[in-house]
Amino acid sequence: MPVINFVTPCILDHGAITKLGKTMAGLNITKGFVVTDPGIKQVGLLDKVTENISGAYEVFAGTEPNPTEKQVTEVTAMYKESGCDGIIALGGGSSMDLAKAVGLMASHGGNLADYGATVGGSKKIGKIPPLIAIPTTAGTGSEVSVGMIIIQNDGHKQTYASPNLVPATAICDPDLTLGLPPLLTAATGMDAVTHCIEAILTPTVNPPAEGIGYEGLGRAVGDGWLKRAVQDGSDADARWNMMVASFEGALAFVKGLGGVHAMSHAAGRLHDLKLHHGTLNAIFLPHFMRFHADADERKFQRIRQMMNLKEGACVGDAIAKLNEDIGIPAKLSDIGVTADHGPSIVEYALKDLAHYGNAKPVTQADYEKIFELAL
Repeated sequence: MPVINFVTPCILDHGAITKLGKTMAGLNITKGFVVTDPGIKQVGLLDKVTENISGAYEVFAGTEPNPTEKQVTEVTAMYKESGCDGIIALGGGSSMDLAKAVGLMASHGGNLADYGATVGGSKKIGKIPPLIAIPTTAGTGSEVSVGMIIIQNDGHKQTYASPNLVPATAICDPDLTLGLPPLLTAATGMDAVTHCIEAILTPTVNPPAEGIGYEGLGRAVGDGWLKRAVQDGSDADARWNMMVASFEGALAFVKGLGGVHAMSHAAGRLHDLKLHHGTLNAIFLPHFMRFHADADERKFQRIRQMMNLKEGACVGDAIAKLNEDIGIPAKLSDIGVTADHGPSIVEYALKDLAHYGNAKPVTQADYEKIFELAL
């Protein structure tokens, strides 16, 4: 089956999970620490994974949506006490972020906040225990990403980024996504779409990553695989292609992200609301596409081509229509966000690493207006 070497080896195909035992052996993992969430355990995916582990293992199945520094501290202690010598991240972005953070703190110690990308902490991040990432959604791309996102004790949703946080191997088995509900399929799929579009538009120069972004966008939207996956969750071809689009989105965003992610990260720190990152991205994306429409016509023209839009069509309007077609809520107020949340969301967006990747400058007033439109 295909093995793609870009940032990290990725075993990608139907049935790829059967390679887990061999992968662990290749990384000299004698006892694996599985990090996952309650839903994965409940639907039986955890059992499908552990039955492919030949040796000993421990399981933590309590990952929270948008994991916190407090949970990182707790699970790091469990990992150290377990005697495990490697980590297996199973799930969506939250489980992978938590697994990366546990690996970081178990091997480095100190204060988590000191490793944040916005405070110059990336250079402090060295090697972590061997990490195998197994996605059960098609969207975050965390399995091949240099980053992780954790809500710190001070309430800031911080980005941590280092090549040393890239999993040693990713096992991408689209069969593990066959039972994903339509709304979660839609939300995670729009996360991948947002990764591709924002990576394309950020001014950073990285032609290979930009090219991968166009390809991923064309696969998910232009070729219609996202809609097909939402409409029929048992469509194996659609699941395979969305797994690839997710993978491509993460390879693309090594180039950077933008205001959509800055706002989504800021809103995601509202822990009580338990907002889904992909849903937030989908809601914010049309508004930022309209805002950035005059930033780079050459890029927008090719984005239209990859989305099968007519020349001169409004990309923001097309994204809004796509959201409607796949069942994404149209407004922030539909998912519990209120006007009172606006000031803190804008405040934290301006501090977010993704803010610096916007296609053109975005001011506080611009963010306030976009929040108002999205509400």
